[in-house]
Amino acid sequence: MIFHVVPLDDWLRVPERPYAPPTLAEDGFVHCSPDESTALAVADAFYRDAVGPLMVLLIDEDALDSPVRWEPPTGAPPPGTAPTVLFPHVYGRINRTAVAGMLEVERDAEGRALSLKLWS
Repeated sequence: MIFHVVPLDDWLRVPERPYAPPTLAEDGFVHCSPDESTALAVADAFYRDAVGPLMVLLIDEDALDSPVRWEPPTGAPPPGTAPTVLFPHVYGRINRTAVAGMLEVERDAEGRALSLKLWS
């Protein structure tokens, strides 16, 4: 599994189409994380101001229609992440059939990511 942080409203916006965050057009790939702890660090570093529920997609890399490359982070890795960690970058849209489940990011009042829990 690879992991992608996304506000729930963004994920639900066009449910009948493959998911494409704005970063796909900007960077040429979808930013993902290699594990839950790195996804939590990404959520804490980049999504504190996100409105509404914040989710982590559990993506089956083998079920993706788009290629995945494991690469160094673009820029500095999020705090708490080893500088040598490689990140899975999906070079195309995320087909929804590749999403095996979701976790919800539990946050405090300031938006800091605290933990992940199964979403129901």
